[in-house]
Amino acid sequence: MFLRNLCRTSVKLNIRNYSQNNLLKTPPKILITGGLGQLGVECARYLRAKYGRENVILSDIIKPSQEIVNDGPYIFVDILDFKGLQKTVVDHRVDWLIHFSALLSAIGEQNVPLAVRVNIEGVHNVIELAKQYNLRIFVPSTIGAFGPDSPRNPTPNITIQRPRTIYGVSKVHAELLGEYYYHKFGLDFRCLRFPGVISSDPPGGGTTDYAIAVFHDVLRKGQYQCYLKPDTRLPMMHVKDALRALSEYLEVPNDNLTRRVYNVTSMSFTPEELADKMATHIPDFKITYRPDSRQDIADSWPQVFDDSEARRDWNWKPEVNLDDLVSLMIKEVKEKIAANGLS
Repeated sequence: MFLRNLCRTSVKLNIRNYSQNNLLKTPPKILITGGLGQLGVECARYLRAKYGRENVILSDIIKPSQEIVNDGPYIFVDILDFKGLQKTVVDHRVDWLIHFSALLSAIGEQNVPLAVRVNIEGVHNVIELAKQYNLRIFVPSTIGAFGPDSPRNPTPNITIQRPRTIYGVSKVHAELLGEYYYHKFGLDFRCLRFPGVISSDPPGGGTTDYAIAVFHDVLRKGQYQCYLKPDTRLPMMHVKDALRALSEYLEVPNDNLTRRVYNVTSMSFTPEELADKMATHIPDFKITYRPDSRQDIADSWPQVFDDSEARRDWNWKPEVNLDDLVSLMIKEVKEKIAANGLS
């Protein structure tokens, strides 16, 4: 029994040391699942600039545009097909897996069975895959992992969660499963709870996506109808900060991490405060408020996110404030509208 355990320990140590030494000599080979969703394309561009075009593989089940194909490697990956996932990892010698495949909050509430399959069964597959092949795996979480019983201002890293959406339930499940695999099997699981992530891409069905839609509608039509109340405060972050946080966190040595799951944020604001900032750049536009079912979701989420543990353990610090965000979004959305020929 002693010899058997010693052999197991030696094998584990040899694999782990080989993996670390290999990453020091060559850049990691990274697979991104759900790559054509909210963060995937920009994440691939960001990491390709850092690690090389051929070292970051974007994947999804959707046919890509020519622009996506031209940017770098793109393959078909279905996260519900475990054997297909195994083949992809082996064929492409993957080191890190970034798992973006998920149905977001508002969309998930419209199709709970599909959300369970994608958000829960899919996570089971990629976490077991990462264990089998000794991958470093990143799974994003969200402010939606908290619920009405959580403290909302501020919301600390460790507190009661108990979300009321299938999206939030699935994210708490992913956090706990990843932590379990870390403690049980030594899996290098990493997770960041993101706030609302704001980019120039069209909204993807999240409750915080009003902060994206307002720029598109105002710049195209001069008006926007918001589905949240004007004083609904939520944590937010520009995609540049989100991608930098993800990239920096993936490179932090394990010894520096006291958690496997961290809150990160940049700012908190309300629809009214965002509109006031936009008015300094676009003086003549109209915003109206007509709250719908997404208001109930927002009212159960954090208003201010406490990310002090990320700041302490791996020196996380946001760079984009609200003024910067508004300037960036106006510029980037204008460029996207012009490129797509929209008006």
